Amino acid sequence: MSEPSRTSLAPLVGRARQHGGRLALIDSEADCSYQRLLELSERVAGALLAGRSDLGEERVVSLTKPGIAWVAVQWGIWQAGGIAVPLPLGTPLPELEYLIDDSRASSAIVDAEAEPLLAPALASRGLRMLRTGEVLAASPPTVLPELPSQRRAMIIYTSGTTSRPKGVVTTHGNITAQITTLIDAWGWSADDRIVLFLPLHHVHGIINVLSCALWAGAVCEILPRFDAEAVWERISSGQLTLLMAVPTIYSRLIALWEDAAPERRVQLSRGCSRLRLMVSGSAALPVSTLEKWREITGHTLLERYGMTEIGMALSNPLVGQRVPGCVGLPLPGVGIQLVDDAGCLVPEGTPGEIEVRGASVFQEYWGRDDATRQAFRNGWFRTGDVAIVEKGVYRILGRTSVDIIKTGGHKVSALEIEEALREHAAISECAVVGVADAEWGERVGVAVVLRPGSELNLDDLRNWSRDRLAVHKIPSRLLTLEALPRNAMGKVTKPAVTALFQQGQ
Repeated sequence: MSEPSRTSLAPLVGRARQHGGRLALIDSEADCSYQRLLELSERVAGALLAGRSDLGEERVVSLTKPGIAWVAVQWGIWQAGGIAVPLPLGTPLPELEYLIDDSRASSAIVDAEAEPLLAPALASRGLRMLRTGEVLAASPPTVLPELPSQRRAMIIYTSGTTSRPKGVVTTHGNITAQITTLIDAWGWSADDRIVLFLPLHHVHGIINVLSCALWAGAVCEILPRFDAEAVWERISSGQLTLLMAVPTIYSRLIALWEDAAPERRVQLSRGCSRLRLMVSGSAALPVSTLEKWREITGHTLLERYGMTEIGMALSNPLVGQRVPGCVGLPLPGVGIQLVDDAGCLVPEGTPGEIEVRGASVFQEYWGRDDATRQAFRNGWFRTGDVAIVEKGVYRILGRTSVDIIKTGGHKVSALEIEEALREHAAISECAVVGVADAEWGERVGVAVVLRPGSELNLDDLRNWSRDRLAVHKIPSRLLTLEALPRNAMGKVTKPAVTALFQQGQ
């Protein structure tokens, strides 16, 4: 097949040409070389263009299960000059309709499972619907558009925990900066092999795992969903070199290991020896989880900090001491500063809001000029996260909106309180929030999931806490739940916890 002519490529696509016949992807149905991935993506581009020369940054939404087709669709949208808008699987139709409408999409690519759900909504909006099987079999175009680095490439929607989800727009240049920063910092190479089970509508899965692997010429094995047994099987195979997950997943892997027979435990732990790096992110990692994982595998998890708008910004070192409960130092090429409410720099040891600048920072919130302006101050992106520098490394205290509790004139970190409460013998999981109070402004409330057979009341918890927490940090509200509310990445949704307190449940 002759290659379409073009002056410039999306950098990630251009890198793939260097890897040629090397194995790129494995999913539940097939494997795929880099060359084959390029061919498939060009077919997708041909179907989208349908004789046109350039989509001109039209938004193309896609709802496709994780696998080779998902990657070919994303790259095909880029090859055609469009903006890729990956939709989250397992999302109710009204939420999907909001994302389609907000992005002002012109067309959609859906697989056989998504078609019955989305087809009526797309038809009622007059949007073009293409099926994955059709686009992967289409004819490639003879000419593809040029893609300068400033071209918009992708819109990923925020989780919407405090407002309606906003579309975070990244350019090809932003994506390249996010990838290359991690390639250098975490030592990616063509010899690497990683398994992907994270949702493909978040930076963690799309950039940190999939895109970094494909940039490096490595192999990415894609599972249809997270399954603890399947992941342990891949770890114990001795074939993987990297693992990236969220704290909840590490907790589930630990639980499976603990339930296994002694000889099976030995086999699973032995399989970790070939892995060179294990990373945790997207939520705060409990120190107890880090320590248990180190006991099981011999690996100290690398904690890092990032978000949809900036990619990754802080990281513990690949080589060197990793400080539990901390997220290390700024990554190369990423500017970081901590400021107070007035935007003034704070000294080491004083909490401040994290502000970030650099080539990895997103371009805009889609269709929200006011929100974009408010998100920046003097060229720095205001993350809304509070951190403190202790002994030269950064520790995240939480989000200003949900994790920083203002009680009786004090500002306290919900994450710090949670870390202390996890040491209680009766508590399996916990989430600390501020509960509105006329006298104190906010009271410290904690929702807990208890260990089997355990009981806990507020008086006993407060008495236990007095030796571990300052008086103003001790919870004065307690809620016992069967499970904490979480989003698709396994992160506790604090607004939902706050709502439960307000409902008096």
